[in-house]
Amino acid sequence: MSNLRVRSAVSPLRRRVLDAEGAFVPAVLPTVDGLVAEMRPEEPVHCIRPAVLAATAAEFVAAFPGDTLYAVKCNPDPAVLRALWEGGVRHFDCASPAEIGLVRQMFPAAEIHFMHPVKARGAIREAWARHGVRDFVLDSAAELAKILAEVAATGVAGSLGLVVRLALPKGAAVLDLSGKFGAEAEEAIALLRAARPHVARLGVAFHVGSQCLEPLAWRAALGIAGSVIAAAGVAIDVVDVGGGFPVAYPDVKVPALGAFMAEIEAGSEALGLPGARLWADPGRALVAGGGSVVVQVQARRGDALYINDGVYGSLADAGGLGFRFPVRCLRADAAANARAFRLFGPTCDSADVMQGPFWLPEDIGEGDWIEIGQLGAYGACLRTGFNGFDRARIVEVSA
Repeated sequence: MSNLRVRSAVSPLRRRVLDAEGAFVPAVLPTVDGLVAEMRPEEPVHCIRPAVLAATAAEFVAAFPGDTLYAVKCNPDPAVLRALWEGGVRHFDCASPAEIGLVRQMFPAAEIHFMHPVKARGAIREAWARHGVRDFVLDSAAELAKILAEVAATGVAGSLGLVVRLALPKGAAVLDLSGKFGAEAEEAIALLRAARPHVARLGVAFHVGSQCLEPLAWRAALGIAGSVIAAAGVAIDVVDVGGGFPVAYPDVKVPALGAFMAEIEAGSEALGLPGARLWADPGRALVAGGGSVVVQVQARRGDALYINDGVYGSLADAGGLGFRFPVRCLRADAAANARAFRLFGPTCDSADVMQGPFWLPEDIGEGDWIEIGQLGAYGACLRTGFNGFDRARIVEVSA
């Protein structure tokens, strides 16, 4: 057993960055263009914009009529978490002991919520006894029994909060999340009744799907939640409207944030639960705009650009999901005329392709750098070490 080793699931990004002459660059750079001029990087460089992250968080926190829980899975980088804290986020949606430990280490006073509906027994004990987590999500009778047993086994006192996740019908979100988690109405009713005697806080949660462009989806989901709550006939303290709030991409028009909040407020008022607290678990909407990646073109073949990052790196969503991220060529004298390109990643796998189309100058070629935007969400944290292409850097930029 002494030979067992623990390996991080994600290859760590390197924060110490060298310029073209081999000297370390400052921790925070003014602009991405300046970064390229100074570093001339031949490996991908992730650029975090703390000011953008803090401002985006502050806007959402101010607009949402309840508690904003950042979904840490979206981007757990410490610089991102610090920026969100600066923007007013004090609650964190965590799915694993690693995420919980990171948040607790950085922010001892944070409110941490264990939002994964299926948890290992040891994870429950660690969250409760070591990190002071008091709120847990569930969607089955087996999970309810597991949580109650493991919390009791720790011998650590505290006010338990349980939130039952509802299943929703398949919706119109880009990423439908109705298949893996959620209790159907009858089961949810039974779970609420069974949980109520054991808890200080009882809640109902749902998720309309990721990148949902329809504000009315939240009102409809709240209607379903209201029917379950009424049938259960027990007091409800929390209604969690989930995440799914969208961000803009080149081919996506996103309604104003206020449109989503208006539907949530109307739907929550219709529940008739004046004492209940609203929660939301945004991830993508808080951090997408605060990150980008700079890549270099290694070859061009017609309308195909071979770059040094791809679907096994930070561009997974541009591959299988077909997301069209905003792009720009970082060369001052690039041609004004643009044309559509496909992108190929650096691995030997033919599936490492991003069809786009990505509109870039018609004279772009080998050696040019491209900034790919809206990658603060799921970009860096989905990187793998496949084929050995796991070398990337991370810097903070002011603009």
